[in-house]
Amino acid sequence: MAVEMQVVAKFDEIFGSEGKKEIFFTPGRVNLIGEHIDYNGGYVFPCALSFGTYAVCRRRDDDIFRMYSMNFEKDGIVEFSLKKLIKTDVWADYCKGVIDTFIKHGYKIEHGADIVFFGNIPNGAGLSSSASLEVLMGTIIREISGLNDKVSMIDIVKFGQEAENKFIGVNCGIMDQFAVGMGKEDKAILLNCDTLEYDYVPVKLDGISIVIMNTNKRRGLGESKYNERRASCEAALKDIQEAGKKINHLCDMTMEDFEEVKKYIKSEEAVPRVRHAVSENVRVLESVKCLKENDIEKFGKLMNGSHISLRDDYEVTGKELDAIVAAAWEQEGTVGARMTGAGFGGCAVSLVKNEFIDEFIKNVGEKYTKETGLEAAFYVANVGDGSRKLGEC
Repeated sequence: MAVEMQVVAKFDEIFGSEGKKEIFFTPGRVNLIGEHIDYNGGYVFPCALSFGTYAVCRRRDDDIFRMYSMNFEKDGIVEFSLKKLIKTDVWADYCKGVIDTFIKHGYKIEHGADIVFFGNIPNGAGLSSSASLEVLMGTIIREISGLNDKVSMIDIVKFGQEAENKFIGVNCGIMDQFAVGMGKEDKAILLNCDTLEYDYVPVKLDGISIVIMNTNKRRGLGESKYNERRASCEAALKDIQEAGKKINHLCDMTMEDFEEVKKYIKSEEAVPRVRHAVSENVRVLESVKCLKENDIEKFGKLMNGSHISLRDDYEVTGKELDAIVAAAWEQEGTVGARMTGAGFGGCAVSLVKNEFIDEFIKNVGEKYTKETGLEAAFYVANVGDGSRKLGEC
């Protein structure tokens, strides 16, 4: 049975089968290359995945929302009114935050809904399960409130980020919401997170699949390591600007520029941090060229180079990510592999030739367990479309 039909069956069980129901889907995302440079003025290069979060929704005549998640069944039905959107520290807060953001932007939300959700994105793996839920909720609200002509998908993307920043209280960037909202099948998105300028780049993975490798090591960086890296980059930028280099961001530089100005960086520790930021942005732009020329082999080498830079210069990988990526590099059929996301745990992404996928999963899994004592999880995905309504039933 297709996933959406399983969600419909659960909806009928929880809320009853009468009345028109609508089915929605929002994908997860993975960043193919371009890590830890969004806050340094660089580009990210994410794509939407073929798995994500499903919802079956039936509009109500009153202002009550009743929500049920097949991923958090112990929470039962979460019920709330449009008049009382209060954070209660359950998964449905992400939905409440999006509704609250619509209202604060002046949109009239008059109807509640009964909704059942199911996500096949692994929670906590760094594949944007929260952004997927936020953008999914925005897509639902736009539909049931008759706002299709007034609210664009980019509006929904911005509302999702705003909800997470202000309602949930997590200071996330916009890449995750943008990728899951604006994704296109067989295309990656070259995105400047500051300006939201973007371009679609074809990803022709003929005979190759994306294999997500979840280390099952929960990210333990807290905010401290992230804040340290960011502060280090900001201080280095200031040093370079004070030396007379007219740049607004580290990623405005070429590698030649970096070699010229690195002597002005006062902190010895900051020099490799800056080298990563500049070189990673160069790799992203080279990746775009490779994909436009359908040179997947070279793109894979750039992925490998990205991981090495994140490991050696930015120091955000950790034992588990290094172990699983090293195992992937040793495996026949691997085109490229690198950590993805914040680091210190979470996931790595690899491109693997289809005929080697079963062998890849077996061998990489065994090597990883031998090295770390942990069991990895593997997810085979394709590049999919962004958030959308699937149909009615």
